[in-house]
Amino acid sequence: MGILEGKNILVAGVTMNTSIGYRVVELAQAEGANVVVSNFGRAMSLTERVLKRLDPTPPLLELDVSNDDHLSTLAERLGEHFDHLDGLVHSIAFANPETALGGKFLSTPFSDVATSVQVSAYSLVSLTMACKPLFAPTAAVVGLTFDATVSWPIYDWMGVSKAALESASRYLARYLGPDGVRCNLVAAGPLETIAKKAIPGSEEFNNIWGGRAPLGWDTKDLTPTAKAVVALLSDWFPSTTGEMLHVDGGLHSTGA
Repeated sequence: MGILEGKNILVAGVTMNTSIGYRVVELAQAEGANVVVSNFGRAMSLTERVLKRLDPTPPLLELDVSNDDHLSTLAERLGEHFDHLDGLVHSIAFANPETALGGKFLSTPFSDVATSVQVSAYSLVSLTMACKPLFAPTAAVVGLTFDATVSWPIYDWMGVSKAALESASRYLARYLGPDGVRCNLVAAGPLETIAKKAIPGSEEFNNIWGGRAPLGWDTKDLTPTAKAVVALLSDWFPSTTGEMLHVDGGLHSTGA
């Protein structure tokens, strides 16, 4: 029996088979979960294509976290597949690579900052609340971050947005804990996802991890990060909430 046997999970933000969310879906299904996946817009066709590699093929819902109509109808649409929800995976982030990343921090217009914060951070709250009517008594919310307790080269307003995400997760843990809902984050090292490739100069992260991670770091191996997400969705962390679990080869623990 798998550690997610019979659990109903929504994985929000899967585009390609190189997405962390895709590997989460694979492992969650292998551990016995029933999974629904979401994406939106033109990316839906890409998601639909890669999901066909999975057995069973998860249902795909359209969900733009900046669209109030999508959020307000989400519980009803999920209800067509589940009578309750045991877990939510937030694998969503966006910042305009032309203006908000790659060393342009000091000149980014607020409109692009606002978009980054809404999609990358506020959506953890709005998506969680959209799912709350379906939450089981011991539901788990798991988000993905890139440790924003420090500044990183070229990460700029996405770093600020991730800092907001990390704080939002702690406040969700505070306010939803009395309802039995756990909210945690996994802070992964750099991985070769679409999101990373969109960041100008992102190969610099590979150099940092290549030289400093005590356990080493494989930028193409999504499994360690996905395993951490699956573990936090399971019942094996019943009293853990408001936590940020590092899966980064140990780099966060090192100095210069």
